[in-house]
Parts: sequence; C-alpha cells; structure tokens
Amino acid sequence: MKAAQTFPAPAKLNLFLHIVGQRADGYHLLQSVFRLIDFGDELTLQVRADGKVALLTPLPGVPVEKDLCVRAARLLQQHTDCPLGVDIALRKTLPMGGGVGGGSSDAATMLLALNRLWQLDLPRAELQMLALRLGADVPIFVFGRNAFAEGVGEQLTAIELPPEWYVVLTPPAHVATADIFKSRELTRDTKVIKMADFSPVSVSHFGHNDLQTVATRLYPVIAEYIDWLKAYGDARMTGSGACVFAPFDNEAAALDVFSRRPAGYNGFVARGLDRHPLWDFSHD
Repeated sequence: MKAAQTFPAPAKLNLFLHIVGQRADGYHLLQSVFRLIDFGDELTLQVRADGKVALLTPLPGVPVEKDLCVRAARLLQQHTDCPLGVDIALRKTLPMGGGVGGGSSDAATMLLALNRLWQLDLPRAELQMLALRLGADVPIFVFGRNAFAEGVGEQLTAIELPPEWYVVLTPPAHVATADIFKSRELTRDTKVIKMADFSPVSVSHFGHNDLQTVATRLYPVIAEYIDWLKAYGDARMTGSGACVFAPFDNEAAALDVFSRRPAGYNGFVARGLDRHPLWDFSHD
C-alpha cells in the first residue's frame, strides 16, 4: 500500500442566503451563492487492504458511526462494492456549528480523495448524488466550483467570481442549525431571483442572509461580531452561523482589519478560490 497522503477540505461562505419556500417534507428551499475559500480542515488517509474504515481522531461528542468522514467512506464502499478500506486522521481547524461547511467539506474530501485512492474513477455527477445523501451542503464541495445554488442547495450552476479576500470571525457560539430552521420567526418567502438579477462582480454586497435575524436573536454574540465588522465592510453571517465575514479587494486590506479586532475575537483571513483543490480527482 502507498504511504498516507494529506488532502485539504476547504471552507465555504454563503455570500447571500435567501429562503424562498418550504417543501412538504419540511426541507427548506433556498437560493444562495457559495464561495470556496482557501482555509479549512485536513484529512490524512492511508488505504487499507482489509476493508476496514477506521477514524483515528474521533471528534468529542460525535459518535464514530455518525462522523461524516466515516459515513462518506462507507457509503462509497457500499455504492461501488470496493473491498478496500482506509485509516482517517482529521485535523480539525474549522469550527463546528460555524456555517462554513466544515463537516460537509470533510465528507466531500473523503469522497473525492477515495475516488482517486481506491481508483474508482466515478464521474462528478455520481459523486454529487452520493454527497447529497450525506447532507445538503456536501454536493457543493464535490461540484468544486463557486456556484449559484437552488433547491435545498443541490441544484448548482457554476459562477465566476472576482478575486476577493475575506475576514472571517468565529463567535463563541455553536449554532444548532435545526433550531434556526424550525423557528417561527424565520422568513420563508423571500422573492425568487434569477442569476441575471445580480452581478458576479458585486455579489458579495447583494441580498442578505434570511437565517441571520433568527440566529442573532438566539445567539446575541453573533450580532456583536457583525456590528463590529460592519464598521469596516459589508458584514454578514454565513450559513446558519455562527461565523460572520466581510469581503475585501486585497489581502493587505483584509489583514489590516483583522489586526484591529478586539481582544478575544477569533477568526482568520482567507482568499476566495475559483476551484476546489481536489477538482481533478473526478471528471465530468
């Protein structure tokens, strides 16, 4: 067997997030633009010949059977009847409950990396189908490009976005996504838009995040972080929170604002990506 290899699992930002309806099964219909960024987790994988999927770095409070990395590997095994297994070591950098897609990105990196390591050669569309079974945010990372998303987040149209840098702050709150979506205060009837309604050049300043009002009520610390960052740019929350961000034209401007953050404010500066680092691990 080959030596262990390390693979990136980048974060995403929702440049806007509109809830436009709700299906009969309870799932919410949304419209959003996903932006991939060059900051994230890392997965070190070692192929096994015995078919066992072993997580060497379990996350506190997450049963191994429910871990998205383990579920992704086993789903791919079952789908392809692959006899191989894998040892998984996860270096977790992204906050859980942060709205930056950490667990979803980890799962997608598992699918993409094992597609290469296990020599499965599955097309991207097939991997995206499997990804949706793991969670609504997993397909965007397999899709591998910035995208306008519709449906429950699985209907993806590639979009070219300008170079931008982001200050991302991580408030000390672990947001329960389910609590946000079941809130009676959540707006579920934002007007449906088309891609022609916004310019990719200025999309970072377009629209809003419908989940933000509910999240800031439940977790006031998120509102504090947004209010501070608003002094320097168009600050908003990503996903269901808790992370908040603002776009900047260049790295120097983003680093300058990040250096001004109050004591105790954690976060990072990241560059927007055009494609996922593992883009070529699958094919169209």
